Amino acid sequence: MPKQSISTRRRFLRTAATAAAAFTIVPRHVLGGKGYKAPSDTLNIAAIGAGGKATGTLRALMSENVMALCDVDDSRAAETRERFPKASYDRDFRVMLDKYGKDIDAVVVTTPDHMHATAGLAAMSLDKHLYIEKPLARTIAEVRMLTEMAKSKPQLVTQMGNQGASGEGIRKTQELYESGAIGDVHTIYAWTNRPIWPQGGKVPTTTDPIPPDFDWNLWLGIAEMRPHNKAYHPFSWRGYWDFGTGALGDMGCHIIDTPFYILELGYPESAEASVVQVYSQDWVADYNPGTAPPASKIHVKFPARGEKPPVELIWTDGGILPGRPEELGVDEPMGDGGSGIIMVGDKGKLMANTYGQNPRLLPTSRMEESNVPETLPRVETSHEMDWVNGIKEGYQPSSHLGKAGPLTETILMGNLAVRGYDYRFPKADGKEDEYEVRGRTKLLWDGKNMKVTNVDEMNEFVAPTSMREF
Repeated sequence: MPKQSISTRRRFLRTAATAAAAFTIVPRHVLGGKGYKAPSDTLNIAAIGAGGKATGTLRALMSENVMALCDVDDSRAAETRERFPKASYDRDFRVMLDKYGKDIDAVVVTTPDHMHATAGLAAMSLDKHLYIEKPLARTIAEVRMLTEMAKSKPQLVTQMGNQGASGEGIRKTQELYESGAIGDVHTIYAWTNRPIWPQGGKVPTTTDPIPPDFDWNLWLGIAEMRPHNKAYHPFSWRGYWDFGTGALGDMGCHIIDTPFYILELGYPESAEASVVQVYSQDWVADYNPGTAPPASKIHVKFPARGEKPPVELIWTDGGILPGRPEELGVDEPMGDGGSGIIMVGDKGKLMANTYGQNPRLLPTSRMEESNVPETLPRVETSHEMDWVNGIKEGYQPSSHLGKAGPLTETILMGNLAVRGYDYRFPKADGKEDEYEVRGRTKLLWDGKNMKVTNVDEMNEFVAPTSMREF
């Protein structure tokens, strides 16, 4: 790697990490002002990640000039390379940005979570518009780096890849809420059937051969070096804390976005969690601090906002569902079955599917007499193309980093409570090899300063624990 590239990466990471301005949460009605106007009708787009999720994302951008592709796995990138035969191809995104940076207008990032911030900051440091998959990053501090850099460069148009933010569902839900049909919301239930990958076991210790078409070192990126194991790539990395953010990180940005945005919740004030324990022997639960649990239940509380009451968000995953609303018919699905939200107000309830789709009042017969007009503008194209149009026309799209940042930080704060459940705290007497496990503990959160104020040990998970040069 050229010395200039290493210096550049260190500089932009250091600059973003020490940004002084406090982040301001953007209200849901703010769309953003005019910004950079594209120099032509076709954008030059580079992709950091060309296989897996990138396949669908880049397919949605085929009207543009996808000129540069990058992936650490040649086999998984093959389909996308075939679709864009004129695009250059590299394994190392830093090499790609060095070679083609002056020609690139915008960058799409679809790497595993642990490399989102490094790749996204690299793109924005070169003044490239950014589309970055959900969640924005693996840790809260990395999310804040991204949002602060985006704030410092208002000419850049950004978008997080939670497609429901551009959908009909969130807008219809907002119109139903603002009609007063359910009153002031005080409780939200949100759930998912994820994880749909192995989760909750031990971190692998064995070594598998590295495929010849795969660069293990580049895949690890800033994560600490370890033996290659096929358990991580290409999909199950989500269950390992060093690389992913578990079920909540994977689906929270899709499911929680609707109520978070509509209710203007902002930073939470506390979170506490219960998690499923795994037993390989009688009486003693397994201790697997490197992996997310098979299932969890998380309570996140938000303070009152003006005249709006405090809100409690209750998240469940791994097949754990909230209680079935008594207003829901026995033959009616709850959410879309696998996931959904229920917003409980002082005048009624509203239920929706993943991405906020198909919002309906409960009992659903209320929808027959509901005549709520469309008052909000709709996104007439795809989530990805709304980002492109924002670049060309000078506006911020529906999940720009000013909106997506606080949402992602809130979701990752819930993961702090999950990690705290079976954390081994040293005992007060300081004896070696002795510890206590506190289980469900309420963590008090200072969102502005990104700090757990009552259990300092949890702050070690707020910022990256490793920044390996690779």
